[in-house]
Amino acid sequence: MPDSTSFIPDRSPGHLNATNQDKAAHIKKPYSIAIKCAPVTTERLPYVPASNDRLLDPGVARANSAPTQEHPHGTQGTWHEQHKNQTVLQQHCAYFDPDNDGIIWPLDTYRSTRAWGWSILLAAIAASIIHFGLSYPSNPSWIPDPFFRIWISRVHKNAHGSDSLSYDNEGRFRPQLFEDTFSKYDVEGKGGLSIGDLLRFHKGQRNAFDFWGWSATFLEWTAVYLLLWPEDGIVRKEDARKVMDGSIFQIKADEYTARKQNKGITGAQSGGMVKSK
Repeated sequence: MPDSTSFIPDRSPGHLNATNQDKAAHIKKPYSIAIKCAPVTTERLPYVPASNDRLLDPGVARANSAPTQEHPHGTQGTWHEQHKNQTVLQQHCAYFDPDNDGIIWPLDTYRSTRAWGWSILLAAIAASIIHFGLSYPSNPSWIPDPFFRIWISRVHKNAHGSDSLSYDNEGRFRPQLFEDTFSKYDVEGKGGLSIGDLLRFHKGQRNAFDFWGWSATFLEWTAVYLLLWPEDGIVRKEDARKVMDGSIFQIKADEYTARKQNKGITGAQSGGMVKSK
C-alpha cells in the first residue's frame, strides 16, 4: 500500500515568506494539501496564507481590485479611482475602449495593440482573433454582430476554462487562484514564470476536451509574453497582476511612445552632428 500520510515538502507551500512555524502549524491542521500517493499534489502546491499575510481573505473574489500578497490593495492611485465602478475583467478591457462608450470595435483593438509597437500584421491578427472569438458571447442580441464588436458590460460571458481561473464567472478577481498559479508553476521561486513554466501551466490547467479553453489560454499568454517581452524570459508576477486589471496596457503604450521620442531625438542629434562636420 502506498504511503498516504500527509506532508509538506521542504519548499514553502505556496508562500515564499511562510515561516517554519506557519508550515508546522499547517501540518497540524485536520486537512492535507499533499499526499504521497498522489504525486501531482506534491508537485503543484497551492498558495497557503501565512499567519502574518497582508492579503486578507484570499479565497474571496474581489469585484474591482486585483490584490496579491505583495500588493494587498491591488493597483492604487489614479487607476483605481478611474475604474472603481468596473469589475476587474472590465478594467482589463478598458484600455481597448478609448472613447469609453462600452463597446470595443476591431479597429479599437488594432490601434491599441499598435500603440505597444506591434507590427501591422501582428496587430491585425490579434484584433481578428480577439473579436472573432469574443464578440458573440458578449453580444446582447441573439443575432451575430456583423461588425464583431465586444460589449464590455457583458464581457464576463467570455469566461472559459483551462486557464488560471483568476476571473470568476461575473468578472471578479480571485486572489487565491492567481496566487495558486505562481505557487504551483514557479517551482524555483523566481517570482515569475519562464516559458517552460508557462508550458507546464498550460498542460496542468487543461480540462478534458476543452479545445476552446486550451486555445484561448495559449493565445492569451502568448499575447501577454509578446507585450511584456521580458529580457530575462520571465513573466513577473506583478506584471501578470497588472495584466489582469489592465493597468499595464497604457504603461506599455507610454513606454513605446517614449522610446520612439528618444529615438527621434537621438537621430536628430546624430544628424546634426554629421551636418556640423
